[in-house]
Amino acid sequence: MSYISDLSIAVICSSNMNRSMEAHHFLNKKKFKVRSFGTGDKVKLPGTAIDKPNIYEFGSPYSEIYEDLSKKDKAYYTQNGLLHMLDRNRRLKLAPERFQNCQERFEVVITCEERVYDQVVEYLETKGNVANIPVHIINIDITDNHDEAVKGAFIISDLVTQLAKSSDLDNEIDDIIAMVEEHTDKNFLHCIMFY
Repeated sequence: MSYISDLSIAVICSSNMNRSMEAHHFLNKKKFKVRSFGTGDKVKLPGTAIDKPNIYEFGSPYSEIYEDLSKKDKAYYTQNGLLHMLDRNRRLKLAPERFQNCQERFEVVITCEERVYDQVVEYLETKGNVANIPVHIINIDITDNHDEAVKGAFIISDLVTQLAKSSDLDNEIDDIIAMVEEHTDKNFLHCIMFY
């Protein structure tokens, strides 16, 4: 596949199901070099009761999760949008992936909530910087529901489009973030870590 830009991007939420996958979908359609991940210990999806979530291992194929929920209560999971979400996900990649298990290096990592941002920063700190390669970590808080995931994907897409146009990302990124923040009325977090 030929990409619109060489910029390598990771989009991360907790379970690699909704927010990161919606942004992955948007960026993939625009031909950006993107992967998506989760940072949680397990993949958690809402169940039929608040105290009974559906829990899966990272690496469990989206198709298998789709079939499992269909067997449990197809009408319920169709109505709440989970089956539609899983159908989209399985067309993009095989299974949810955990960021902490990935060996690939990215230039920009975008997280979808502050807790996930903290987990990414902590992971990169404990891993240590062996290659001294910078990575920009940016957080955009996105509520974990379908409508907000779509809105968040538009914001992430706008941000990545601006970042990809930069000829000097390290020196221009703060101005780009400030410009996108102004247009979206969202506050982003940003730091530089090293691989």
